[in-house]
Amino acid sequence: MAAAQQEDVAPLVSAVTVYSLAACAAQLALGYVLAQRLGKRCSGTDRWLLVWLFYDAIVHFTLEGPFVYLSLVGTVATSEGALASLWKEYGKADERWLHSDPTIVSLEILTVVVDGLLAVVLAYAIIKDKYYRHFIQITLCVCELYGGWMTFCPDWLIGSPNLNTSNFLYMWVYLVFFNGIWVVVPALLLWQSWVELQKLHVGRRPAGKKSR
Repeated sequence: MAAAQQEDVAPLVSAVTVYSLAACAAQLALGYVLAQRLGKRCSGTDRWLLVWLFYDAIVHFTLEGPFVYLSLVGTVATSEGALASLWKEYGKADERWLHSDPTIVSLEILTVVVDGLLAVVLAYAIIKDKYYRHFIQITLCVCELYGGWMTFCPDWLIGSPNLNTSNFLYMWVYLVFFNGIWVVVPALLLWQSWVELQKLHVGRRPAGKKSR
């Protein structure tokens, strides 16, 4: 009996787990290649920022975009195909992604359309050294942070019934790492914009006038 029950339990790490993580690594690699090719004249710091922006846009368009489509025409749980399998894998950590949760889908629509386009515009602004670079950077970062907050705060307030934190993979890789990077990186970029705007203000201030 015990042996039969153990056979019924799906393995924690499956082929889908491996190809899902490999797909994320491939997206990051593509972002790196694009940043190196298109950001040749940028500083080292800005080239790394371009890696993030291209990766960000790729994820929004090629991963979250299909999620929105699957959620609008049905649910991830009832869909078939490679991308549906990838989202089913993530859904093991957060069940809301399986069943077209309206809050999640609403946020992802904004994320794909607004954040994806802003990431592309910001990459262009950095490569071409446009004057509106930090306005776009601040806007994108605030959108990303707001999206992260609204993704998890509603569930936290009701005791996180949809989150599975029973093992290292779901807790620290799927939930913490893959969501945390969209908190840490935007927060760092907000700080960068703050410093750069402060430098601009100091540089334009008349001699002898103190900043408040």
